[in-house]
Amino acid sequence: MTKTRLYLFDTTLRDGAQTPGIDFSVEDKITIANLLDDFGLDYVEGGYPGANPTDTAFFQQNRTQNSTFTAFGMTKRAGVSVSNDPGLAALLNSSASAICYVAKAWDYHVRVALGCTNEENLQSIAASIKAAIDAGKEAMLDCEHFFDGYKANPEYALSCAKTAYDAGARWVVLCDTNGGTLPGEITSIVEAVAKVIPGSNLGIHTHDDTEQAVANTLAAVQAGVCQIQGTINGVGERCGNANLMSIIPTLMLKSEYADKFEIGISSDKLKEITRLSRAFDELLNRAPQDQSAYVGTSAFATKAGIHASALLKEPETYEHVPPELIGNSRHVMVSDQAGKSNFLAELSKRGIEVDKSDPRLDTLISVVKEREANGYAYESADASFELLARRSLGGVPLYFEVESFRVGVERRFNAIGDIVTVSEAVVKLNVGGEQFLSVAEGQGPVNALDSALRKDLGRYQEYIADLELVDYKVRILNGGTEAITRVLIESTDNSGKRWWTVGVSDNIIDASLQALLDSLTYKLMKSDAAI
Repeated sequence: MTKTRLYLFDTTLRDGAQTPGIDFSVEDKITIANLLDDFGLDYVEGGYPGANPTDTAFFQQNRTQNSTFTAFGMTKRAGVSVSNDPGLAALLNSSASAICYVAKAWDYHVRVALGCTNEENLQSIAASIKAAIDAGKEAMLDCEHFFDGYKANPEYALSCAKTAYDAGARWVVLCDTNGGTLPGEITSIVEAVAKVIPGSNLGIHTHDDTEQAVANTLAAVQAGVCQIQGTINGVGERCGNANLMSIIPTLMLKSEYADKFEIGISSDKLKEITRLSRAFDELLNRAPQDQSAYVGTSAFATKAGIHASALLKEPETYEHVPPELIGNSRHVMVSDQAGKSNFLAELSKRGIEVDKSDPRLDTLISVVKEREANGYAYESADASFELLARRSLGGVPLYFEVESFRVGVERRFNAIGDIVTVSEAVVKLNVGGEQFLSVAEGQGPVNALDSALRKDLGRYQEYIADLELVDYKVRILNGGTEAITRVLIESTDNSGKRWWTVGVSDNIIDASLQALLDSLTYKLMKSDAAI
């Protein structure tokens, strides 16, 4: 049976740019466009040329080799000719091969937002589509607020879509702009539209305000649309857009879709989707969402002992797809709920082989459970667990010792009368019998302590030159000013590997020191630093 071809349209650089906290530079956009182009997306929407300096600069040349480079913008204004609309001119004159116009498909918005008649809106749609085609560009229309508009006035919403199609639009995209439509509604409305416009010319664009964006997209596919719009990791305004990192594996790995549809992503490229997801987060300097479907670090993780035992024997018992197909990996976690199977799996993954009857394994399990009862969290601190395990089972080199440390915080007026807070740390280290005294200031006591620790590590300084702390989390475990505090620190280096370490104490600085020392020791160990 011939499969229906679906086309993937990425709007990360346009709709995703509306995410609170995201502000792409031109260089960011070029990097992301290259990632998407290499991955195999059919369309890469780059933004709105002419709307701001960044997008204008980005559209000075074509940024993709394989994907169709697409510009986004409004249809011409009512009462203004195509030749006299500067916004339309910026689209037509851009380097993009395609233009995705946006037009109101809800008569309420036509009246309130555009201030024109329904007929004038239809005329603008038709004229803009024709202008793009005359300029040699592929034309498409995002029917903004389509589903809400259809529920309010189905005849007019359909007329907006049909006008674009009749004018020659390659794609007519139905948008759930407010993100409030549910899958059943998506199905019935798309089926109704498909009776007027062929599904081979229909697209879907959903938002995640009810956490239905992926479900709504898949419902639209089943109902007949052939273009899917979404973003990397579901970024987008408010609650985000449909997440292509979830949609793509579902289309390729779930038989309900894979048997009927095909997309332009190869199986080899699918194995890179986890890397793509995490590379995007890395570029944004934000921690990946651990529980993201398919690509999250916890997507194939288990910590219950009975689950781990079954998983190691038959992975299908607790995995809906093999993680290797999307470039992810299974993770059997260690915690106070874990049994021997969890520990053996995690130790083996780290190259530590131990017989299940070895009494040292029982000791390690007891130590982990006792320490977790006291506040440690080894399921979240992979590097600290490995260090603890190696110390229990095989030994970890003693690269250095902290003989003492002192941290001071001073709040005072500076020379111009402003209140400032200054933190200073003093650390006395023993590195292979050699004494080092380091002093450093920082943005807060932990930063000062970290700077002092890494200021001079003697013979090991070259090994930690690329070490970077990228996240710092504090959890108060039992309340009050004398509470037990847990600190988790995430570190990385030039290899791109990330690792977490943990410290627990009734003193937040001491807890931070424990996590920092584990991070340094783990970095030295994995760098094969010689004693």
